[in-house]
Amino acid sequence: MTAMPEARLLEMVFPDHTNHLGTLFGGQALAWMDKAAFIVASRHARRTVVTARSEEVSFRVPVRAGQLVELVARVVGVGRSSMQVEVEMTAEDPLTGDRRVCTTGRFVMIALDSNGTPTSVPALPAAG
Repeated sequence: MTAMPEARLLEMVFPDHTNHLGTLFGGQALAWMDKAAFIVASRHARRTVVTARSEEVSFRVPVRAGQLVELVARVVGVGRSSMQVEVEMTAEDPLTGDRRVCTTGRFVMIALDSNGTPTSVPALPAAG
């Protein structure tokens, strides 16, 4: 069985990543998720890639300063020049090892040629 293209990032949540409540600022979470989506789409397409949109981002549980977050991004679908990427972010308490999915989202990334025009991307590997 061939796995879907995947990228993993690990980030430490520092106080400057938090909002007025001391939890991870949503904009920072989105930036990290977009970065993970960009990396996996770039690796899959082997082209310049841009974000077309984010969809269905769900903030499930708060993340506190001092926690780790692991982001896993997977290309789950492709069009002619587009790639659908699902990103799951898991918060981890580094002292206890307790892990919880905190944020999920879907991003659409577009591959561009050297002129900045949308260009074709490879199909996903066949399952099986």
